[in-house]
Amino acid sequence: MTDNIYTVKVEKMLYEGSGLARIDNLPVFIEGACPGDLLNVKITKINKNYLTAQIVDIVEPSKNRVKPFCPLHNVCGSCSWQHIEYSEQLKQKKNIVYETLKHITGKDFEINDTIPSPKTKHFRCKVQYPVSQTKVSKRILSGYYKTNSHELINIKYCPIQPNIINDINEFLKSEAQKLNISGYDEKKHFGLLKHIIYRISSNEKYILVILVLNSDNTNKDIRELAEILRFKYPQITGVCANFNPKKTNVIMSDKTQIISGSDFYIEELEGIKYKVSANSFFQVNPLSAVNIFNKVKELLSQKLTNPVVLDVYSGVSSIGIWLSSITSKVICVEEVKSAADDAKENIKLNKLTNIEVINSDAAITFAQFIKNGVKFDAAVIDPPRKGSTEAALNDLVHLTNKYIVYVSCNPSTLARDMNILIKNSFEPIYIQPVDMFPHTYHIETIVLFEKQKRSV
Repeated sequence: MTDNIYTVKVEKMLYEGSGLARIDNLPVFIEGACPGDLLNVKITKINKNYLTAQIVDIVEPSKNRVKPFCPLHNVCGSCSWQHIEYSEQLKQKKNIVYETLKHITGKDFEINDTIPSPKTKHFRCKVQYPVSQTKVSKRILSGYYKTNSHELINIKYCPIQPNIINDINEFLKSEAQKLNISGYDEKKHFGLLKHIIYRISSNEKYILVILVLNSDNTNKDIRELAEILRFKYPQITGVCANFNPKKTNVIMSDKTQIISGSDFYIEELEGIKYKVSANSFFQVNPLSAVNIFNKVKELLSQKLTNPVVLDVYSGVSSIGIWLSSITSKVICVEEVKSAADDAKENIKLNKLTNIEVINSDAAITFAQFIKNGVKFDAAVIDPPRKGSTEAALNDLVHLTNKYIVYVSCNPSTLARDMNILIKNSFEPIYIQPVDMFPHTYHIETIVLFEKQKRSV
């Protein structure tokens, strides 16, 4: 079977990014496909329930196939959907949400059209580049890994991030080489500079640079590099060192030191201010995050007047702060201390008095709330990709009188958690996909659940 060439028609895109076609009714997963393509493919892997294939040639391209705007699209593992026209990407993401929810819950939900990202280029406000170095010329390299590998693709220009980051990155690598700062060798666990991280405000006026070091401390060359960078680019509010000498896939440790300037900048979105520091979480695409925040605010304001709201997995309280103008009280629960500390700073920054931050494990906090008879009109839950836990959701439904808004970045774990909420008499009444990461298969989803009266 692997020696033959098959002609297939691509039906749709799948969550992990491949196109789906069929050979003798067996699903075939094809990287680089576009819905509507007629392709000649070669089977590369035979599994029990599906096949994996690669494109030999395009017999007839789909009407939705476009030329990728990045010359490294075929080798870089970052934006695998650039060859698909953007409006078609949005349709495919809506379909992914629909089919995932239906497959896991067994229910047929109405899904709204995907809200597009305000920008489809230059939108990425956090960039994390692994670093390496050539053996002979000692040139510092940084970029993204080739698809399904740890082969580093050196990137001089990335069109999904602001152009100023491209300029700074090339200058930084050149100056690092002049200062004999070594790039990291992953196999040998040798070399000083492991990653370069950039955080930039949505208006591109403020930039933080974080140098992740294979060391427990800085040296004079790193400190000199920091000063050179800030002298050359006034937009750089600060340069930090993050110390990560362990051989690990974790990019940043929790130990960060300011080298030059400040260790944070202020992001302002529709008049609301957020402190963004080196280790704090903030949305990679802030303008698309505004779409999410506004939709959550709209959904709750349409249903409730001055509600008391519980914000779970609240991070730096980005959603809780956004909701403050329509609520009488917001209680934010966040387990990570640094995020909770940033949340408290953000509340002060916006001069708010109706938000409280609890730095604790959600399960412990929920148990205390239940013990004390605390109730909320609505809850907002924005968990990581792995979703929530069944125990947390079972407690949440006892704490919430009317509505739960679930903000998800993974439709599979969303569907799993939906089953738990539905079992507890919370029915989904509104499902809204939002595109946070154009040109990838990733999709955010907002679901509004309403508590149903139990039948007697």
